[in-house]
Amino acid sequence: MTTNITITKHAEGGAGAQTPARKKLPGWLWFIALWCFGVASAMSLGFAFKLLMNATLFAVK
Repeated sequence: MTTNITITKHAEGGAGAQTPARKKLPGWLWFIALWCFGVASAMSLGFAFKLLMNATLFAVK
């Protein structure tokens, strides 16, 4: 049993034409965005760790 697959490419503006491509962000903007995300996630993880440490240390008294 075989499967035949045919790929056709539509002309621009014709039936089945894709929407225009989105603009890509420049590399330096990706770097800044990912760096800010990393810093924010590290700070929130540290804050959660601090809360848990305070909760467990005071509960052990």
